[in-house]
Amino acid sequence: MKILMAASEAVPFAKTGGLADAVSALSLALVKLGHEVKIVLPRYYSIDRGNLRQLEGPLGVPMGGGEEWCAVYTTVLPGSPKKNPVAVYFVDHENFFGRDGIYGVPWEPDYLDNPRRFGFLSRAAFQLCRKLDWYPDILHAHDWPAALVPVLLKFAERSGEFSQTASVLTIHNLGYQGIYGKENYGCLNLWWDTFYKAGFEDGNMMNFLKAGIYSADKLNTVSPNYARETLTQAHGFRLDGVLRCRSADYCGILNGIDGRVWNPKTDTLIPQPYSAKDMTGKAKAKEALQRAFNLPGNPGVPVVGMVTRLTEQKGVGELFGPAYGSAWSICRDMNLQFVLLGSGEPWCEQEIRSLSSRLSNFKARIGYSEELSHLIEAGSDFFLMPSRYEPCGLNQMYSLTYGTLPIVRNTGGLADTVENYNQDTGSGTGFIFDDLTPQAIYNTLGWAVWAYYNRREHIEAMRIRGMEQNFSWEKSAREYADLYASALDLIRRP
Repeated sequence: MKILMAASEAVPFAKTGGLADAVSALSLALVKLGHEVKIVLPRYYSIDRGNLRQLEGPLGVPMGGGEEWCAVYTTVLPGSPKKNPVAVYFVDHENFFGRDGIYGVPWEPDYLDNPRRFGFLSRAAFQLCRKLDWYPDILHAHDWPAALVPVLLKFAERSGEFSQTASVLTIHNLGYQGIYGKENYGCLNLWWDTFYKAGFEDGNMMNFLKAGIYSADKLNTVSPNYARETLTQAHGFRLDGVLRCRSADYCGILNGIDGRVWNPKTDTLIPQPYSAKDMTGKAKAKEALQRAFNLPGNPGVPVVGMVTRLTEQKGVGELFGPAYGSAWSICRDMNLQFVLLGSGEPWCEQEIRSLSSRLSNFKARIGYSEELSHLIEAGSDFFLMPSRYEPCGLNQMYSLTYGTLPIVRNTGGLADTVENYNQDTGSGTGFIFDDLTPQAIYNTLGWAVWAYYNRREHIEAMRIRGMEQNFSWEKSAREYADLYASALDLIRRP
């Protein structure tokens, strides 16, 4: 099959979260299965044109108010096979994308012209295909910034060269929907009757993701459990009714992890590689981690690690909330060391700095470091993820791969990938709690620390069991190929 990925980010070019990892890793896994894949992205200010090749001639894109013109650049996705590389195309429009930030900047978190910016990206995807004289079997749109692609295919493009093309929309996080004032609809160059037919209407606003859900031939999200959760009012972010209406065309496909980057046997960012058969390197990583965070180098004390965005979704209120979060009690009452790497809400960053200054066994770095994140995954004994909701989650899979036991809430992809510890049999791969409360986090972490000191043989067996799990993208790519085939069957059947 010929597949065009339409997305707002993809590693190594632009990234704010797991979406970028998924787009690139899935593309590489699909070409290894023999499919032809191309990616279309914006050319943000941070992407150096000097490393790209410009296509000949400009690209005209119809928009409300007149045609917009842009340049197109291209390169090959790193890691692509030579015989069937993933071509990446960058839409270069200085007014839309020549600025700092992908969706916004700290002083303007959501650019006011985002509807026009990402509407332009979706329109440009079709014009790019015409320029290349290459028409895909599947248009695969990722999250709300590309959700206009299935709308355009259904209501504007399917009568022409794209008559045999099907659309798939992947929801990476239902919490982000692209909701803007309906006065922005005119810039999309669609008839007003489409506003209602395609499901844009959201009160007095327009909702990009809702329209994409209405219009896509097939839908999926990034884990089976999250797919079930989003059909409920508790986790549906007001779109549960729409998703229930589309439930026959909706499924969950678990993300994989990139084994070229996250593999303790080959990881160059940790002191010494290791495997389930020889864990010497993990002990070396723990020693280096304690040294990096200025903690006593005690191999007998359990280290709890976190690498996270400090946002409400990640459960940071229950963990670090002033006067009620459980982090202070955890570090005061338990014989452990706690290390954190992350950034986000200013109040949370400030509280973490305060805790780090007052607690001798809690140390944190505000910001992000690829090297330090690998060291935390490898050197920690436990990895804490108290997420309010988690569509898929990658860090728990990284942790299991590195023999670090996850402590997670029973939600989304965390529930799909972690098996709860049974202290009678020693089975399981981590520790799971249900209610997101400070007490539940405290109790579950205390349970893990108790097992570390009193059931050490269980801990070691769980580590080996976790490292034997297979989280490669190959299985996920095959499931996506099946989803593509069902989408094509839907539009091509008599």
